Amino acid sequence: MSQERQLTTALAEAAATAGHAPSVHNTQPWRWRVLPEALELRTVPDRRLSATDPEGRLLAISCGAALQHARVALAAEGWRAVVQRMPDPGDPELLARLTDLSRTTADPDAMRMVQCMSVRHTDRRPVSDEPVPTAAIGEITRAVTAEGCRLQILNQDQVLELAATAGRADTVEAEDQELRAELAYWTSQAGSGTGLPPEVLPDQPPQTTVPGRDFGRPGSLPVGPGHDRAAAYALLHGDEDEPDSWLRAGEALSAAWLTATRLGVSVVPLSAVVEVPATRQTLRQMLAGIGYPYIVLRLGIADPAVAGPPHTPRLPADQVVDTSAVRDELS
Repeated sequence: MSQERQLTTALAEAAATAGHAPSVHNTQPWRWRVLPEALELRTVPDRRLSATDPEGRLLAISCGAALQHARVALAAEGWRAVVQRMPDPGDPELLARLTDLSRTTADPDAMRMVQCMSVRHTDRRPVSDEPVPTAAIGEITRAVTAEGCRLQILNQDQVLELAATAGRADTVEAEDQELRAELAYWTSQAGSGTGLPPEVLPDQPPQTTVPGRDFGRPGSLPVGPGHDRAAAYALLHGDEDEPDSWLRAGEALSAAWLTATRLGVSVVPLSAVVEVPATRQTLRQMLAGIGYPYIVLRLGIADPAVAGPPHTPRLPADQVVDTSAVRDELS
């Protein structure tokens, strides 16, 4: 196989692997275009949450997670790439381009992370009474820092403030008819390859200090009698509040989540508190006004005695990866 064909095959496979990435409401709002010597990441406007995410922050974070998945997949196959973020100001739907690819040694750490991609999932049940090891929190924090963001572990008083803030956000969103309709749509997409099926949503509100999102309908996931008292809560944040920084936040979220998965730590992203401007401002005050909050994470150890929820569905690769420009090389 020629190096050109090796490269286009690697790019197409990395784009397909990136489909495992997490996204808000499992919207998977990305589309990849494989070129002879590059891989482009674009947004899909039809899968943007116009009511929940009018600025496109969560869309960019979701796409950033997919970008980091693709980067890791290429590294696992022995390819080094230069990442151009927001490369064309006149084309805001083009979020990133992986280019200037060159051969290198396959990265064993990246290989392990690729294995974690197919295992990673969101488990909204209460976690066990086992606290997250300090060493694991340190590794997850370093993974975020390596992607250019920061992770602040909240102290007990801040967790209580977060709980009250999450409750306020839930009240505001419950009164927004457009938002509730949007949420109802993405929780009724059975068989579409996107959205949140009943099997991953709690059958009743879990007993947690920090309330999770009210999805407007019960799911079929048994939550059990547990609580989240042993969970740690963290605020992912950075210095800027622009589309390229949201994209990097998604890359940091992905790196943190894959690291957590490798360490046996459950992650649940809490985005409602950053969707409501007033509650997002409260989070910013937790940062003493230095930096901008991107998303909150619950970290915990899942109950090993209870089977976790299934994985959310994924769109087939041919719906998210455009290989038309390299069809001859891949045939």
